[in-house]
Amino acid sequence: MTPRIAVLLPCYNEEAAIAQTVAGFRAALPGATVYVYDNNSGDRTIEVARAAGAVVRSERTQGKGNVVRRMFADIEADVYVMADGDATYDAAAAPALVGRLLEEGLDMVVGTRVHEEAQAYRRGHVLGNRMMTGILTSLFGRSFTDIFSGYRVFSRRFVKSFPVLSAGFEIETEISVHALELKMPVGEAETTYFARLEGSHSKLSTYRDGLRILGTILTLYRIEKPRLFFGTIAAVFALLSLAIALPLVPTYLKTGLVPRFPTAILATGLMILAFLNYFTGLILDTVVRGRREVRRLAYLAVPGPLAD
Repeated sequence: MTPRIAVLLPCYNEEAAIAQTVAGFRAALPGATVYVYDNNSGDRTIEVARAAGAVVRSERTQGKGNVVRRMFADIEADVYVMADGDATYDAAAAPALVGRLLEEGLDMVVGTRVHEEAQAYRRGHVLGNRMMTGILTSLFGRSFTDIFSGYRVFSRRFVKSFPVLSAGFEIETEISVHALELKMPVGEAETTYFARLEGSHSKLSTYRDGLRILGTILTLYRIEKPRLFFGTIAAVFALLSLAIALPLVPTYLKTGLVPRFPTAILATGLMILAFLNYFTGLILDTVVRGRREVRRLAYLAVPGPLAD
């Protein structure tokens, strides 16, 4: 049976590029349905996308994560191809990405961006991508070459088991962590990344969105790895407590008195905080394990690409 393929294009003010993007994916995947979800564009994105042959819908809550949540909830398909509507991703690579997902039974294939033009990918974004990739690797043990790529192919099992929580551009990070945490079969493939067309402008702020993405990684780390997260805080409090208390010990051993009582109280309070954080991490680790099992079962409840 031929799989149903849906191409998902979240858009915000992409009048200059959306027609070329839609045409590219319609040519590359003739049997697919191309969906454009407009996110309160102030230009003619909706009219141009509809004229290009896309199914156009709207999401009023601003933010890419909100659009992805709506798309994943609304659209029924066997394979989902997600890209941006700015014509920077190579639509011609889509059949190979879809083919790999189906042949290898993967749940996600990431289109790793390869760019030759300086205008295609700002240096700040390259550096940020490398830093965030390193952080994810250190926190979760493995990562992707390009965790911020918006060009991805998903199985139905991934889409219908993914509880989208992000609101903005941190959605790619959340997608990556979701796949890593559930140990899904995933893959990567290099794809050409083009410079934006004239009249099309990036909505990503290197520093503002970079800080939001870093905050998302730390939040996910706290949620997914509470024993390590709170254990680290506990270790810091314990070390501070010992550093403050140790100078008091010689005097106490000689005289039996505590010369700086407020300092002793502070050291005791810090050690209490250390124990509280340590046991909080242990308790939450048990909770997270149970929640992860539920998520894994929800994931397995949806047939995979190789299911009969």
